[in-house]
Amino acid sequence: MTKHTPVEKIAKESVPVTCVMVLSSPYLRITALRCIASIFRNFFFLQYRHVFLPGRIPVTGVDHPLDGKIPFLPGKVNTYLDFVAFWIRTLGFLLKNCSRRALEPVRNFLESMGALYAWAAEVYGKNLSTTERPFYIKTPRFLLIHAVDPHLMCIPSLHVMVVIHTYTLFGEMLKTLGEEERFAPQLEELRCGALAITEAVLYVKQHSVNCISAAMYAVTRFDPRLFPLNEAERFVSDVFAQSSGSSGVGKEDGGEIREYILSLYRRFLAQGEAADDWKEPLLGFLKELSQKQMMCPSA
Repeated sequence: MTKHTPVEKIAKESVPVTCVMVLSSPYLRITALRCIASIFRNFFFLQYRHVFLPGRIPVTGVDHPLDGKIPFLPGKVNTYLDFVAFWIRTLGFLLKNCSRRALEPVRNFLESMGALYAWAAEVYGKNLSTTERPFYIKTPRFLLIHAVDPHLMCIPSLHVMVVIHTYTLFGEMLKTLGEEERFAPQLEELRCGALAITEAVLYVKQHSVNCISAAMYAVTRFDPRLFPLNEAERFVSDVFAQSSGSSGVGKEDGGEIREYILSLYRRFLAQGEAADDWKEPLLGFLKELSQKQMMCPSA
């Protein structure tokens, strides 16, 4: 049996070094640039087009009463903003530890990440969405968020889609590379990181509980093999599971939130099975919320 030296955590990887590694590789460069282009086109450009040319796409508020049971914790902002570095470091880890064997899996990862942004934009292009968030600018990072984020892409949450896709695809890549046993701790590290970022988007009030269910549904429909129902149930079961009322969501509230997220996710799945297009359940949900808001503007 081959013995391996201990491997460091993915969190220790350098984002700048990873970017240099990827962009300096002739095999990865074009795919990486296409991925970056997809991110800018489907996330930034689409939002700012609405900012400068409003009225072309409806915007729906997607808050839920359960959001009020989640405290605003500004200290979670660093975790929230880590979602891009989260997947970039993962690529650096694979390239460093698997060398040339990782080139094809990393290229496939980059292709899928660009496709994931385009997938979410299929909903955004039909109906934008937002939540009520505190105007908090006491730290530079929150100032940056309010300055550059129009906050119009809540359903589905790309933050949650990206981190779920990262940890599930990493697990699949380990199978391809025959490194499941060796890098099992890193897979669990990524899963825990995905949970922490998912909780953080709620703690800093950038998303509603509705957005989490929608993101999970979107990821399942994007690649059912990677995030099937049983994995979704396992993921939700750990959201806020380690928090306490003194420093986060209380135990009773956490259970209620998990139950709601999972029930809405299952509702989207059931509706999606009968729909002609994967995004119909999400667009129908946004339309439903819009109609309620027109009937009860103060709700």
